[in-house]
Amino acid sequence: MYAVVETGGKQIKVVEGEFIFTELLDVEEGSEYVFDKVVLTSGNTTKIGTPYVSGAKVVAEVEKHGKHKKVRTFKYVAKSPSSHRNQGHRQPYTKLLIKRIEA
Repeated sequence: MYAVVETGGKQIKVVEGEFIFTELLDVEEGSEYVFDKVVLTSGNTTKIGTPYVSGAKVVAEVEKHGKHKKVRTFKYVAKSPSSHRNQGHRQPYTKLLIKRIEA
């Protein structure tokens, strides 16, 4: 059984027992988090929401918070003096373990 949940402006396919990485959530490590914006559930029958499946939820446990690897951006304009720009970014994330899908 799997489901598609909406979080952080993105849709993520989740399966019980798997880890997912989402945008940083304001929850403590070790606590449970419930996704109530379930777009699709699939098992014996498939339910597609308009826009969300009513009564469906996904329960996950917060494993840890962290930051992804650094992404470097470098901007350069040819034939212009002092036109170099080097910038880095590390996106914060929350790692979740999917415990159960209730449809």
